[in-house]
Amino acid sequence: QVQLVESGGDSVQAGGSLRLSCTASGRTFRSWTMAWFRQAPGKEREYVAVISPTGGISYYTDSVEGRFTVSRDNVHNTMYLQMHNLKFEDTAVYYCAADTVGVGGNHASSYEYWGQGTQVTVSS
Repeated sequence: QVQLVESGGDSVQAGGSLRLSCTASGRTFRSWTMAWFRQAPGKEREYVAVISPTGGISYYTDSVEGRFTVSRDNVHNTMYLQMHNLKFEDTAVYYCAADTVGVGGNHASSYEYWGQGTQVTVSS
């Protein structure tokens, strides 16, 4: 069974940085497309970034392009989201998600497994 556990969420001031981690169980992590999503209060869950199984390809939603970097360590079954120049509008619960069958993309429905989320709060 696949389990995803996020960590690293915190409260920071605008302009600050955070690094989120997502550690996965499962021996085939290296073959999964992984993604970060986020959900702000009263809003729908939205795609943030996706990374290919080898880590060689990544995509970002426009609002975080140039500020966030997604990466992964397939030896330690961990994905990261480095966030710089955080803005108030980045405040949300951040979720990691795993696509184990190869659909990928930026739709939440493509991902079968989800973590419990980690809260990021940015004060202006």
